[in-house]
Amino acid sequence: MLELSDENFEKEVLESQKPVLVDFWSPTCPPCLMLGPIIEDIDREFEDKAKVGKLNVLENPETSKKYQIVGIPTIIIFKNGEAKERATGLRPKQIIADKLSSLL
Repeated sequence: MLELSDENFEKEVLESQKPVLVDFWSPTCPPCLMLGPIIEDIDREFEDKAKVGKLNVLENPETSKKYQIVGIPTIIIFKNGEAKERATGLRPKQIIADKLSSLL
């Protein structure tokens, strides 16, 4: 799984040839911690088809501000450098996987 930051976001996400699921999270957020294993499962499931990364909002305020992250966890799926799907809050794995599959 990618560890995303303000420094590598453009290269790893916006310039990616594959869709990229980004989990905007914080280690101080209980729902974020509950979502963690789901994101890891999705990373394994989509290993060859998409990229999956996590961006700690506390350590990366520029990217968080740019994408108007006001609640966490927030998941944004990017394709061709554009945010295509967005969801805030804890979501079931199947819903997240279906959204990602629809952009492959």
